[in-house]
Amino acid sequence: MKLTKIVLMVFAAMMFVGVLSCSKDDTNTDTGDINSDNQGEEVSDDWVDLGLPSGLLWAKCNLGASAPEEYGGNYSWGETAPKEVYTWSTYRYCTVDGEGEFKSLTKYNTSSSYGTVDSLTTLEAIDDAAAAVMGNGARIPTKEEWQELMDNTTAEWTTLNDVSGRKFTAVNGNSIFLPAAGRRSGSELEYAGDYGIYWSASIIEDRPSRAWRFLFNADDQNMSNCRRGNGPAVRAVRSAR
Repeated sequence: MKLTKIVLMVFAAMMFVGVLSCSKDDTNTDTGDINSDNQGEEVSDDWVDLGLPSGLLWAKCNLGASAPEEYGGNYSWGETAPKEVYTWSTYRYCTVDGEGEFKSLTKYNTSSSYGTVDSLTTLEAIDDAAAAVMGNGARIPTKEEWQELMDNTTAEWTTLNDVSGRKFTAVNGNSIFLPAAGRRSGSELEYAGDYGIYWSASIIEDRPSRAWRFLFNADDQNMSNCRRGNGPAVRAVRSAR
């Protein structure tokens, strides 16, 4: 009888320790079922750890999207909401002439040829669409952070649920998918399905009416420039907590 009671007590103690262990695991971020097709792809519902030197996490989806293959919203550089028309006339940080053509910049300017110089070269949080929409430290990546993604992942042109784009796979096995979401110019969506065009938070310092963008298609990927009034897609980053 005494032996049976001791065995039951030991068993109960083991079960209690097991419950504590499960509770502790529940507070950790989910890295996926080892038998799942999504193994290791996400550290939470929204963010992916690619093991980058900076420690940055990349958003699982485009800003305004609810699945990785969705295009999401389009944003002019320095604006925090999509709009119907993407022209200089509708752009927040410039003035235009009587015909609606670009005249000068009113913020983020490094050249007197473009208006009053404020020497701002990187988006402030108040003008960052990712920060405004997502909060919690989310922001648009800088030119250098896009370069870090390129330098530390293997990219392949592929499809996800019949949507074309590029998958970026890190050494740790984790990956993100960026759809070829194109961009908006005027009221038209251009290049969707053929090109991925994504904002960085960095202006072109010797031509500040333009900002750096990450551009890719089936054959190549690079950093190039885009007129700030146009409407590419946005993919956010944040620091690991």
